Amino acid sequence: MSASHGPYRTLAGRRYPPGASVEDDGVNFSVFSRHATGAELLLYAGERDQEPFQIIRLDPRHNRTFFSWHVLIPDLPPGTHYTWRMEGPYDPHRQGWRFDARIELVDPWARAVNVSHWNRLRRLREGVQPHDSPRAIVLAEEYDWEGDAPLRLPTEQTIIYELHVGGFTRHPSSGVRHPGTFLGLIEKIPYLQALGITHVELLPIMAFDEQDVPEQVWDAGLRNYWGYSSFGFFSPHPGYCVTPEQGTHRREFRDMVKALHKAGIGIILDVVFNHTSEAGADGPTMTFKGFGNETFYCLDSIDKGHYLDFTGCGNTLNANHPLVTHFILDALEYWVREMHVDGFRFDLASAMARDADGRPMANPPVLWEIELSDTLAASKIIAEAWDAAGLYQVGSFPGYRWMEWNGCYRDSMRRFVRGDPGMVPEIATRLSGSSDLYQANLRKPTNSINFITCHDGFTLWDLVSYERKHNLANHESGRDGTNGDLSWNCGVEGETTDAAIVSLRRRQAKNLLSLLFLSQGIPMLLAGDELLRTQHGNNNAWCQDNALSWIDWSLVEREGQMLHFVRALIALRKRHPSLQRSHFFSGEPTQGAELEDVLWHGTELGAPDWGDPEARSLGFTLAPTCEHEDLLHVIVNMDAQAQVFELPVLPSVHWYLALDTSEVAPLDILAPVDQIRVEARQHLVHSRSILVLEGRNRPDE
Repeated sequence: MSASHGPYRTLAGRRYPPGASVEDDGVNFSVFSRHATGAELLLYAGERDQEPFQIIRLDPRHNRTFFSWHVLIPDLPPGTHYTWRMEGPYDPHRQGWRFDARIELVDPWARAVNVSHWNRLRRLREGVQPHDSPRAIVLAEEYDWEGDAPLRLPTEQTIIYELHVGGFTRHPSSGVRHPGTFLGLIEKIPYLQALGITHVELLPIMAFDEQDVPEQVWDAGLRNYWGYSSFGFFSPHPGYCVTPEQGTHRREFRDMVKALHKAGIGIILDVVFNHTSEAGADGPTMTFKGFGNETFYCLDSIDKGHYLDFTGCGNTLNANHPLVTHFILDALEYWVREMHVDGFRFDLASAMARDADGRPMANPPVLWEIELSDTLAASKIIAEAWDAAGLYQVGSFPGYRWMEWNGCYRDSMRRFVRGDPGMVPEIATRLSGSSDLYQANLRKPTNSINFITCHDGFTLWDLVSYERKHNLANHESGRDGTNGDLSWNCGVEGETTDAAIVSLRRRQAKNLLSLLFLSQGIPMLLAGDELLRTQHGNNNAWCQDNALSWIDWSLVEREGQMLHFVRALIALRKRHPSLQRSHFFSGEPTQGAELEDVLWHGTELGAPDWGDPEARSLGFTLAPTCEHEDLLHVIVNMDAQAQVFELPVLPSVHWYLALDTSEVAPLDILAPVDQIRVEARQHLVHSRSILVLEGRNRPDE
């Protein structure tokens, strides 16, 4: 339903709740702006309208309460588009004020936004044009959740799959009806179920500015693809909706959530509360700058025209200001309460641990508010525990139930698998859940999000195929992306037809994934790694909304053997609670067990090479944690030479070969019904390979 051309009568309205709220007596609009001296609300009939059908000037005597501007409009229908204009002083250098009555602003609390009239580059080149801003939409649709609620899966059982909503189905090979959308993702749920993951972690889906790229990048036909440029923190991204012009943002997102939950899959949102799309002093005013620049951003204390930038994106959100803390918490609780999401991953979360002057805080209010929120009590909360200015808090992020992207785990595993020597003690620590980072401060293995690759950096296949980045396609002269991927190309840079090198790369990919799923902590798999997807050496495809970044679904058939390996590897992890521990190893027998919870080995049983600076191999045995679980014995040989390893001899235990990364499919990983008994007391483990045995306390069938 769209608005008629009015004019509508107005009433004083209320300051709470913020945003546009459809109520029995009309639509109440409210925004925060402490230093504004005047406010106008502009109403548009629909997405295509060039001019507002009504401009409502607010009277501060009736439409202002404390720091809020508000107005109630009876009979205004849902579907109405709107913007704000705020009048006030312009004194960026002394006070940080940037009011400009010409600029139409997006409501920070908008439940849906439309960007069809927004042209960022034109704004920056030519200045403000009439009615050229993004617009918010009044929403009031009913929704039948059919009894849905956020999932409550125990954290230790979590297996995360990081994916990009657009890129997951945008490739022509996806075969979905609505590629690149929330609805398109629904059609791929059977694939996710078969893979065995428990949660999808979605790259930013809050409304972001796709045009937030350097000018030369935009002129090359590229755009902000990853989405780390948010401006609508309550609105699903319109670019992932089929009919955003109709205000279907929430319905389409909820349909996806409900469908995933019915399949037993949770949803974690990658959220960006460290900066916004407004950039620094040379960036556009879209929302916060126009309502309360000095409140929402960290500014230099001497020259407030200068933005403190701990994010590499031009600005830093002043997350620990009471109002901004409230705004962030309000948004998070909204996505749980109204949209049923299961958790959040916080981009550059350490930036949120800084005060208004950029100093790290021992107890940042916003982080503790998130940790202690009743509404978020069952939600997964994950920190990328560093920022772009050098604050690195892996292992020391404020709070206790926060999980962390474990960059130490990623780097250790990459170095070990490529063949770096003398890493055996550290690898044992990483396999054990990184007790060096988490045990002393009363946290658990489940605080560690283990990953080998993520959206940022090489894909798994590129990690074993390239030793340097190849980013010229980004049109940033190769300056972007890390130079420290800790990769090994197995002898040739990039694509090759050398069968021996291709075989070694496949084995290395299996080694990395095997370590990931054999480690204590929470594993995270990058979408497409199970299909050996390549970005041809681009380790920063943030602006590549094209086939370079999209999932090519023809790989499901071409790389079917690798896909089978990953599915079976996840199934192996799931049938072993000993790989999903919620407490660190003690080295002592667990209750009711005869074996220590973990035993470490080298080529000889009980003799790990802790002190050998050239060692590249390790073995360990895990005792079962429940009556029906098999024992697990793992041998990791990253040496360039094959080695003979002793196998444990235990009364009434028969060992069966479950995994051998040196073998080709289908012998590289075997379901229990297909496993072959290993009767020898020693086993030759090939170079750069991993062996997994399952021990059963029952006779052969």
